[in-house]
Amino acid sequence: MKNTAGSEAAKRAAGEAAAAAVSDGDRVGLGTGSTAAHAVRRLGERVADGLDVEAVATSYQSRALAREVGVPLLDLADVARVDVAVDGADQVAAGANALVKGGGAAHAREKVVAATADRFLVVADDSKLADGLDYPVPVEVLPDALARVERAVVDAGGDPTLRAAERKDGPVVTDNGNLVLDCDFGTVAEPGALARTLSDTAGVVEHGLFVGLADAVYVGDADGDVSVREP
Repeated sequence: MKNTAGSEAAKRAAGEAAAAAVSDGDRVGLGTGSTAAHAVRRLGERVADGLDVEAVATSYQSRALAREVGVPLLDLADVARVDVAVDGADQVAAGANALVKGGGAAHAREKVVAATADRFLVVADDSKLADGLDYPVPVEVLPDALARVERAVVDAGGDPTLRAAERKDGPVVTDNGNLVLDCDFGTVAEPGALARTLSDTAGVVEHGLFVGLADAVYVGDADGDVSVREP
């Protein structure tokens, strides 16, 4: 499930503003999605102008784009920490301390990178802002645990839907070889509590609730202006 609302001008403004925060010598985490892609492209331009950075990608998509624009890459498996990670969000709660991610089904690797980053910068257009999180929460699931996790989500008050692939029969399969449930919990009153419940469910590889990880959210609007929100 992808949240594609928001103008390209807003997405570009947010992504390029966050890319400007990367410093010479940084090790950078590259997120996945349309807004993060603008940050990767701008970073490639800065590398062409002499910026010295190394990057780790969170998905096949972001790795391919980084190679295309000339950003030097490291293998995520070999990286214990990064200086700064730049990634998008499907929804950002007021206060910026809780997000929903996973519209591109890359949230497991995205969370690994965000959690190891000294600074995690979220990029979003203003359509992604909300008073409370009500976007369906993506949950990556081991295929053999699908029925069990579906039941656990229902017990937690959610309505799980197996994410279907586009232009092919069958479900979405993540870069990790797993399935994705999009879980509608309505408005999530306590994101931290729900995050713990999902994390404690056997068979869940990772979920798309990012709580207390963002250091700043760069929000672009249709005029190309950017505001920076901090938790």
